[in-house]
Amino acid sequence: MIFEQKFITKWADFDPNRHMRHTAYNDYAAEVRVRFFAEHSFSIAEFAKLHIGPILFKEETSFFKEINIGEDIKVNMTLEGASKNLERWRITHHIFNQKGVLAAEVKVYGAWIDLIKRKLITPPQDFVNVFKDLSKAANFKEIALKNEK
Repeated sequence: MIFEQKFITKWADFDPNRHMRHTAYNDYAAEVRVRFFAEHSFSIAEFAKLHIGPILFKEETSFFKEINIGEDIKVNMTLEGASKNLERWRITHHIFNQKGVLAAEVKVYGAWIDLIKRKLITPPQDFVNVFKDLSKAANFKEIALKNEK
């Protein structure tokens, strides 16, 4: 099942043209990731206890239809790629306008970082298991790490 959240947009999400600001799309995508982990027992407080955090290497946003001021939206997320132990990952978000039309796609490419050592890490197994509940995108591909053969 695809993880999806509904949002009531706010005035600050929009530009002077009454269209959603380009950065607001990315903010909603990030909020969906936070809510997904929280619903799977990995709240921001739990991340802090484990000294783990996500780090983004790349974020790409493609815009298809405008979202106008006052519209509510739906945002989902799927796993587009992951390394064997989930050290690296790609997540795709689809953002739909109030009519249910795809308005934008946000792709994030990232990894996990130890917040004390400031080094990339393999997350704990319990954390990896959370990703089993995340739907895989139709174009899912395993990410090969440089040190793997």
